[in-house]
Amino acid sequence: MKAFESLYREYYQKVYAFLYRLCADADLAEDLTQETFLQAYTSFHRFRGECEVFTWLAAIGKHVYFKYLKKKKLRLDATNLELVAQSYMKGDCSPEEHVHKKDVEDAVRQIVNNIPKKYRDVVLLRIYAELPFSQIALILKISESSAKVIYFRAKKMLMEVLKHELEM
Repeated sequence: MKAFESLYREYYQKVYAFLYRLCADADLAEDLTQETFLQAYTSFHRFRGECEVFTWLAAIGKHVYFKYLKKKKLRLDATNLELVAQSYMKGDCSPEEHVHKKDVEDAVRQIVNNIPKKYRDVVLLRIYAELPFSQIALILKISESSAKVIYFRAKKMLMEVLKHELEM
């Protein structure tokens, strides 16, 4: 029990930040974080140490979040995709650029909703959890090179659709 309490104190903020970045709702992120640690506690005996602890917790958190979306019959449009748009458009922005940024976020949301699950999982873990490809590979049970290829293909699809739809 003491070991798990220590784990909770050490990783709580990082797991909360990851989930907050996914849902952009402080109360929901708090609930999801609690559920993540509850599930981690009940399955702690199965943690084999094949990946970093945060990677394991992020995988649990991702599943908790997707379970929440499914239960509430929500899709990924409930996900905060501002980070993806920010990576596309850098710097401060004027009101006109802010509107354009929102258009980019909407386009990204539609694209992410329509890409296959394997692409979506890699994109979410890379962008929101900021996990290295080696950790993404462990979570998804694929090779590191597969994780890289999937991410770069998803990114390429995203950029092509954005350029086409938004005439960038």
